[in-house]
Amino acid sequence: MSNMKVKTILVSQPEPKVENSPYFDLQNKHKIKVDFRPFIHVEGVPAKEVRAQKIDLNNFTAIILTSKNSVDHFFRVAEEMRYKVPEDLRYFCQSEAIAYYLQKYVVYRKRKIYVGQKDFADMSPLFKKYKDEKFLLPSSDQLNADIPQTLNNLKLDWTPGTFYRTVMSDLSDLKDVYYDVLAFFSPTGIKSLFKNFPDFKQNETRIAVFGSTTQKEALEHGLRIDIMAPTPEAPSMTMALEKYVAEVNKGK
Repeated sequence: MSNMKVKTILVSQPEPKVENSPYFDLQNKHKIKVDFRPFIHVEGVPAKEVRAQKIDLNNFTAIILTSKNSVDHFFRVAEEMRYKVPEDLRYFCQSEAIAYYLQKYVVYRKRKIYVGQKDFADMSPLFKKYKDEKFLLPSSDQLNADIPQTLNNLKLDWTPGTFYRTVMSDLSDLKDVYYDVLAFFSPTGIKSLFKNFPDFKQNETRIAVFGSTTQKEALEHGLRIDIMAPTPEAPSMTMALEKYVAEVNKGK
């Protein structure tokens, strides 16, 4: 582990839209520079390609939504297919935040909306209750393994559909830019680093990772992980960064 003081952090995500983001507190409190740059982005799959997956939206009575992206791209594809979304369609949302986001597209009180706690498996009791529905799962090309497992274990009639893709961004303009800490949130983010910079040498750069799949990808690429989240002491990336910066920057 490098004990050098941290002056700059690059967060591989879009800049937060809220003024009170903990990243800005971190920046002000420790007088450091925090930059934001998504290493990956999402691209919609055209309706034609969704059709080629043998998906006819008329065949489904329920939609499973696991992210805000899945909400956006389901309604985008529906529009491209000129499919009029029926009022009695059931929506199964993995979290409160996704259900809340759904209001962008549907009048909430008139709709059949079911909300999970947080993890996908938490939705099992809801699925059991409505096990005779025909479920569509609009998702990205990278599906968490626990999702098909949960749905198959419940013996549901469900169909996965790739409605959007996670794509690596072009970062060539960062070629000569150095940061003390790089923060990653997904395995694809790590892949994007090495796709853009095949000769990347870690040297004194501290690597922060969120989640075990990101950690695994970083280790497979031979990176040294200095900052890990979530942990019991640091459930969020900002808390993990705060703890680390406070330690290495004290008295320097």
